[in-house]
Amino acid sequence: MIFQRFYNEGLAQASYLIGCEATGEALVIDPHRDAEQYVRAAEIQGLRIGHVTETHIHADYVSGTRELASRTGARIVLSDEGGADWKYGFTHGAVLLRDGDSFVVGRIRIDVLHTPGHTPEHLTFLVTDTAGADRPMGAFTGDFIFVSDVGRPDLLERAAGYAGTMEAGARHLYRSIQQFKGLPDYLQIWPGHGAGSACGKALGAVPQSTLGYERLFNWALRVEDEDAFVGAVLADQPEAPR
Repeated sequence: MIFQRFYNEGLAQASYLIGCEATGEALVIDPHRDAEQYVRAAEIQGLRIGHVTETHIHADYVSGTRELASRTGARIVLSDEGGADWKYGFTHGAVLLRDGDSFVVGRIRIDVLHTPGHTPEHLTFLVTDTAGADRPMGAFTGDFIFVSDVGRPDLLERAAGYAGTMEAGARHLYRSIQQFKGLPDYLQIWPGHGAGSACGKALGAVPQSTLGYERLFNWALRVEDEDAFVGAVLADQPEAPR
């Protein structure tokens, strides 16, 4: 499996390209507007971008999904979770994903987990390189689990004006974490943001982690009581960006 991380310092935002060396197929996760960097990287690696996806609807940068798909002919794959009042604004020609679904990129299998909390439709993608394994090696967690932190669940209410969503989002986030904690410690975590992002309280600057490490040292994975978690995750969040 070919793996490449792209990082925008100004946005503290990570996007990813993974490719199957055997078939030349590739997937881009959470691309921002500079589509050229992904096209160029794929060409250098001898890959063709056949799928483009997002972990969630982004409010802190302009998505490059449609532009990248238009340039490469890639299939767009998007979340179909979140309820009727929280859906992607475009679905024409897209493959819609729900919890438990999967799709393949060459010999790489992508399994879909619905992990709401930061946003209602948020997905996490588990990656299995079936050429040599039958279990996932890592997860693209988007704004669900970061290094040392988790995605804040208050922005829909504090920044976007969706009244009553803050506590509900926190409870959804707690339950998503409890489900995710059932996965193996060796699972690598590839988050969507790093230090400096306003999507959490105190994100780590290290580019990736493991579930085992986060289970030990990420405050949010150590809180066992739901009400205590809700209070903690909503407290002391930085001022919501406009």
